[in-house]
Amino acid sequence: MELDKIEVAGEYKHLQIREITDSGGYYRRVLTPDMDVSEEVQEIKDKAEELWTDEVKSAWTTFQAEQEAQRNPE
Repeated sequence: MELDKIEVAGEYKHLQIREITDSGGYYRRVLTPDMDVSEEVQEIKDKAEELWTDEVKSAWTTFQAEQEAQRNPE
């Protein structure tokens, strides 16, 4: 697959990735600040490094914990 587009979405700087498949179609996926991007192409790594500051990563982790607590109240 070939990288076609990177879009940044939302408060937590999710990376919306669009790739072109070998058959000419599109494959879309979303990367969140808690994901490992070490196996991604350099352009994605650079964008993640630029946007996913410690502050953004911390806010995303806190948001996820709050969501989990709402789903599973004790």
